[in-house]
Parts: sequence; structure tokens; C-alpha cells
Amino acid sequence: MASVFCQVDVIKFQKRTNRELLSPQEYDRPHPNPHNSYGETYGQHREFLEFNVDQHRQLKEWCEKFEVEYSTSVWDLTAAKEMVQLSPQLLKVPSACNVDFEMAGYLCDSFSGEIHVSMGMSTRKEESKIVEFYDKKGRGKDLVIYACTSGYPVPFEDLGLFEIKRLIEEYGSNVKAVGFSGHHLGIAADIAALALGATVFERHFTLDRTWRGTDHAASLEPDGMRRLARNLKSVAKGLTYKSEEILPIEKVQREKLKRKVNG
Repeated sequence: MASVFCQVDVIKFQKRTNRELLSPQEYDRPHPNPHNSYGETYGQHREFLEFNVDQHRQLKEWCEKFEVEYSTSVWDLTAAKEMVQLSPQLLKVPSACNVDFEMAGYLCDSFSGEIHVSMGMSTRKEESKIVEFYDKKGRGKDLVIYACTSGYPVPFEDLGLFEIKRLIEEYGSNVKAVGFSGHHLGIAADIAALALGATVFERHFTLDRTWRGTDHAASLEPDGMRRLARNLKSVAKGLTYKSEEILPIEKVQREKLKRKVNG
């Protein structure tokens, strides 16, 4: 669906080691919103949603079959080690884990692909430390950072789209690209992000926005994702200067319609 119908370039999943991420108390407590839970405890809920390594390997094979790039977000060191074994072209570090420098160090040393990092819920001091870390590791050329507001869904007044410009101005020469990771409604803001200089875009994808779970409401259904991919690719073609003062497409109209000016 995402590849054939929506025509996206990358499909990204997630990998967590819940016993590593959660304390025993966090694992065993009830889900804070029982309506969204798929287990009696928060840990059981997270385990229900988790793909194992073999399932990720199958997902990667399916992506290759449909000629779309496979990727995943890694939330902890164990997950990072497991996913590196699959040799994807890119892995992503979510905002929640972007200052886990043990995991970041492992990715820098053991993974040769692109490393994408979201900057949601991060201070500017943390941002600087993150970029400096990858730069010192010699991985700046492989680093893609994302402007992001962490919320589900994010109201438009909290999107902070000008953060894209700031990240480009501050770190554009240190990283491969600056992207936009959106958790908002609709697709208009993504086009604005493109105009502001973002070149990589991440949106959550679902078959039904009414399903249980906090992510679904902030996700795009198939037709929304299809329109977003189409619009981004189309608008990107137009974000240029004219190649000459009077384009060939204009010349016929100029001869036909342009009023002569005396003098």
C-alpha cells in the first residue's frame, strides 16, 4: 500500500527492547490510557506491538520486493545491534533517545549507513551536543537531523516550522541534510517545511486513524500519504529560479499576448 499506492521512498518501522527501556515499575504498571492498551500492563502492551528480528527481516524482504527502502527507528542499544545486522541503508534515532550516546557511539562505529536523528523535546544545548558528537565521530556526512515537535497530534501553533531554517543555519554545513518529522493533522505544513528548506520528510502511517493508540490520530491514511508524496515531489520541482529570463514555454505567449512598450 505505502509503496505501490502512496509512492513513498522509505518505509520505517520501530524496534524496542522493552525490558531494557522500561524500569520494572514502568513495565508492570497499568497503561495510562486503558482504552489504548493491548495488555494488562504497559509492558505487555509494548510487547504486543513489537516485531521480533525475524519479522523485521521479513519486512525488509517485502520492502525490497516492492522496491522501497526499509528502515527502522532504534530505541535502545540492543535494538540497534539487532537492526544493524539487517544492513539497512538508514536507521533512525527517535527524539526520546537522541542523547543516548552509548547507542549513538555504537551506530557510529558499527553501522555504515545514514543515521537520522529527531530533535523533538530537546534543548538547543542538547542539539549542539548531538551534532558535535556525530561530527567528532566523523559521521556528520551521514547525519540527517529533523526539526520535530513531540506530540500526538501537534497543534499548528506548536509546529515551529522556522526551526527548520534555524537548524539549517546552525548545522547545515555539519550534516548531510535537515528534515521535518511531523505529527500534525493534514499535509499543508509539510509543503511549508519543504519551502523552508527541509529535504527529508517523516510522517506516521495508518490504515485507519480511528484505531486505538495515541499515534493513529496523528497519522496519515493511505490517500493522505499518497497526496503528500505527490505534492512534495511536485512542489520540489518548482522551487527553483527560472533558467532564463523568458522561458521557452513563455515565448509563444509573449509573441501572442505581450503588449509592446514604446521607448
